[in-house]
Amino acid sequence: MKAFTMSRTETTSDELWVLQHPHVYTYGVAGRSEHLPRSNNGIPVVKVDRGGQITYHGPGQVVVYTLLDLRRRNLTVRELVRKLEQAVLDLLANHGVRAQRCEGAPGVYVGDEKIAALGLRVSRGCSYHGLSFNVDVDLEPFRTIDPCGYPGLAVTRTADLGIDASVELLGERLVEKIAEQLSTQA
Repeated sequence: MKAFTMSRTETTSDELWVLQHPHVYTYGVAGRSEHLPRSNNGIPVVKVDRGGQITYHGPGQVVVYTLLDLRRRNLTVRELVRKLEQAVLDLLANHGVRAQRCEGAPGVYVGDEKIAALGLRVSRGCSYHGLSFNVDVDLEPFRTIDPCGYPGLAVTRTADLGIDASVELLGERLVEKIAEQLSTQA
């Protein structure tokens, strides 16, 4: 995604990449050592060039990389974050789950539990990295870190909220919701 972003021209189409990662902890440019895993569970820890602290990625989690020309779309980073959050909020609402934002802590929460995390990087006016959405991911690896740099932050997943849909299906629906958000003015 970094190579894609660095090689973009004014006419390069925007893309959304949807995937599941193998087990990995990633921490962003502001990542601090006190938030790293407290036990050696064999999961690799990788420093990446996105914003934010540490998170876990693994099978059962939808990751959407947002490869967007923000200048062409006339979008600020803050507006992009709000649109990504709104896409998750809308998707959850379609399944009868009430969720919300938390001021000062990007992402989407169901009650006090985080279900979607955001971490972006902007270079040359274009974004990359994106968001992760917990569907049926193993939550145990989150317990050995301070998710997003918040000690004691609980995480949840759609599988525990009564949403009986596959990772693939929710990934497709999330991309549809993101596309809807990107097609509307900020």
